[in-house]
Amino acid sequence: MKKILSFILSLVLLPFLGFAQYDGEFVKPKNGRFLLQNATIVTVTNGTIQNGSILLANGKIQALGQQVDAGDAEVIDCTGLFIYPGLIDGGSRLGLVEVGSLAETQDYAEIGQVTPNMEALVAVNPNSVAIPVTRVSGVTTTLTMPSGGLFPGTAALINLNGYTPDQMYAGFKGVVMNFPSSARRSTWDRRSDDDIKKEFEKAQETLNEIWEKATTYHRLKTAGAALEYYPEMEHLSKVVAGELPLLVEVNAATDILKAIEWIASKEVKAILTGVAEGWRVAEQIAAAKLPVVTGPMLSIPTRQSDRYDAAYTNPGKMAKAGVKVAIRANDAENTRNLPFNAGFAAAYGMGKEEALKAVTIYPAEIFGVADRLGSLEVGKDATLLVSTGDPFETRTQIRHVFIDGYRVPMSNRHIKLYQEFLERSPGLEKN
Repeated sequence: MKKILSFILSLVLLPFLGFAQYDGEFVKPKNGRFLLQNATIVTVTNGTIQNGSILLANGKIQALGQQVDAGDAEVIDCTGLFIYPGLIDGGSRLGLVEVGSLAETQDYAEIGQVTPNMEALVAVNPNSVAIPVTRVSGVTTTLTMPSGGLFPGTAALINLNGYTPDQMYAGFKGVVMNFPSSARRSTWDRRSDDDIKKEFEKAQETLNEIWEKATTYHRLKTAGAALEYYPEMEHLSKVVAGELPLLVEVNAATDILKAIEWIASKEVKAILTGVAEGWRVAEQIAAAKLPVVTGPMLSIPTRQSDRYDAAYTNPGKMAKAGVKVAIRANDAENTRNLPFNAGFAAAYGMGKEEALKAVTIYPAEIFGVADRLGSLEVGKDATLLVSTGDPFETRTQIRHVFIDGYRVPMSNRHIKLYQEFLERSPGLEKN
């Protein structure tokens, strides 16, 4: 019983371990003026600056170039290092789930098929132990998404630093919609073709009925009619009005085409997410001028007849067709693997430059925050990483991470456990 209580107490205290000392510094984010000197600066949008410096102050990039005056800033020598914009993950459940196998730590799904008014931002846990694990890998921002049901809720873009969800909010929200699927759920799906067709048609009919309700609600609200409390339709009416975009989760090629047709018929602002078989219909997606957030790349093909690298080549094929593609890890407990998802995309046809844009400036543009995030430019948020090399390489080490001008600690639960057992005191021998 004592062991159980001790374990529970350790879980309770984990969020507060950041106040302990680590390598001589307080392990908590530090604000101030910083000059990162003598680095190779990969701006993403304006080329690469050799032997450059960046001045960070008041949460912004104040100066950038080869000759930058330090003034009273704390100087950090970055000789031999590289500076990149903070990486942006296009979708995961980070902050909404702590332990995938423990229901009590999950807060990403609500009861019911239509719950668009459920805000992911409200449910985010700023003290999640997965957040520092993620950001020391250079991932500074993620779109945290609810799941389950037809309209599971509203996703929110968050920065991985802050004591409250509002402090973490990065300026974008979108209503998630799981588009009805006409594909088999897996190789174990034993439904007949007729049953699959009937279920799809029924789901499509339900979707259209809900959308008609939302459209009617918006029309009545615009006309000034007295309406009863209906939070689901109130929220969906914002999508109808164009105030919020629709994040349409769809993966099978036939479903993607149906989704494109549906979006066009409703004249709604939409972003396609998932899009596992986008490579099959890349030309149609490009013609519809719909941006895509796809991933993970580290997955198996959707069909047994596909090549082993179908998931790896998917973003590259869509990009070559003219689709604006962002990449997501789609894994709350391993959002830290976003750089490696992008690395696979780069190696399998997307190219290093496009893959880097797919986790920096492209998601920033898709989410409407490119004026603040996604590249290194004067006036943008001081959200960046300092590394020993290409962040897509597994051998690369991330030396520093800054989010909104805060120098965040390069420490997490994994690192603390590693150091604890690396230098044991007392040692293995009993005194």
